[in-house]
Amino acid sequence: MIIEAEMTLREGGRTFHWARRFLGQGMGQDAARLYAFCRLLDDLADGDLPHGSRRLRSIHDSLTGITRDTDPALMDFRPFMREKNLPDNALISLIDGLLMDQETVRLNTKEDLLRYSYHVAGTVGVMMCRILGSTNHDAPAFAIDLGIAMQLTNIARDVLEDARMGRRYLPAEWVGGITPHEIALAAEEADAMMIKQVAEGVMRTLSLAETYYESGIKGLSHLPLRAHVAILIAARAYRQIGIQLAYHGCNWQDGRQVTSTLTKAWTSLTALPLMRHRSRDVPAHDNQLHHALAGLPHARG
Repeated sequence: MIIEAEMTLREGGRTFHWARRFLGQGMGQDAARLYAFCRLLDDLADGDLPHGSRRLRSIHDSLTGITRDTDPALMDFRPFMREKNLPDNALISLIDGLLMDQETVRLNTKEDLLRYSYHVAGTVGVMMCRILGSTNHDAPAFAIDLGIAMQLTNIARDVLEDARMGRRYLPAEWVGGITPHEIALAAEEADAMMIKQVAEGVMRTLSLAETYYESGIKGLSHLPLRAHVAILIAARAYRQIGIQLAYHGCNWQDGRQVTSTLTKAWTSLTALPLMRHRSRDVPAHDNQLHHALAGLPHARG
């Protein structure tokens, strides 16, 4: 199980695999196991595994108590959930977000974008707090922000790939309601006007991500030292994807931006000086950042 989790992390989450080595063996294995299960859920949602949609709904129903555990993946993961005291409602909210991807995806507003990002990534931040040994009651709010920031980077990076899957996460209010088909066609036909329109939406997404990175990184002082170092490195490396995308004019039409091993090493080294602020008091969480998340588990505001 541990070896499989490590392989999943190495193959599917290269940035997190890079940062994982700073966690140490025990905590690193736990983080890899959580990542592997979340990745499995994502693969089920994307139809990459047989009977994906049916299995995802079955896992959701088991977690909400509608049915008993029958999915083998959940049955294997349950003891780990109990051991690490992972909150069921965070995992349920994650699956709620993945189930949104089973339907037509056309987000309309910035608030829709933030709520979706909470579901599929902020919830993972909440669970990771337990994995990393944080007991501070303020930590989940900051972890949600960091998860949201990373998901916004994801969305900005994958605009063309998502469009080809019939999905548009950029809010309609930012891109004039352009459809996924029109986004894919604009890239194919090099439609300069449409490319610019979508690029402006990408830039707004990256700008929003910066606000949430700032908050999330401030909250890392709530983590044990090694966890602080590892997640700071992961955050900085992931943020670099957005920095590169912005530097190249938000050229979404050219496909994914990636970061090289050399770039990851550079972002890791430049992250370490930020640790000097660890001894300072962490500022209170800005609950306005969770205004759009009202009513969702672990959110504030």
